[in-house]
Amino acid sequence: MRVQPTEEALRAEVYDIVRQIPRGRVLTYGRIAALCGWPNHARLVGRIMRGAPDAALPCHRVVNASGRLAPHYPAQASLLTSEGIHLTPSGKVPLKEYLWNPEF
Repeated sequence: MRVQPTEEALRAEVYDIVRQIPRGRVLTYGRIAALCGWPNHARLVGRIMRGAPDAALPCHRVVNASGRLAPHYPAQASLLTSEGIHLTPSGKVPLKEYLWNPEF
């Protein structure tokens, strides 16, 4: 049986992964959860990201599994396009082109 990390430890791990996303690339909430060892916990990662206090944290580089942007983050699209990420006409990130595949 896997021991759950404390909320604080999990938050630190999520933020550490997000800090490493390179400019011009994105990760999904689900991929971050899997990298933390908690697959199927994408919503938890979303809640953690929503409360991110660090303005230097590149939260705009995190999207959902279909490339959709965060609904309550109006600056996300402009931040992504300023990094050279082209959105589809429906406003999504084409993941085949921009998904970061870290080797942890």
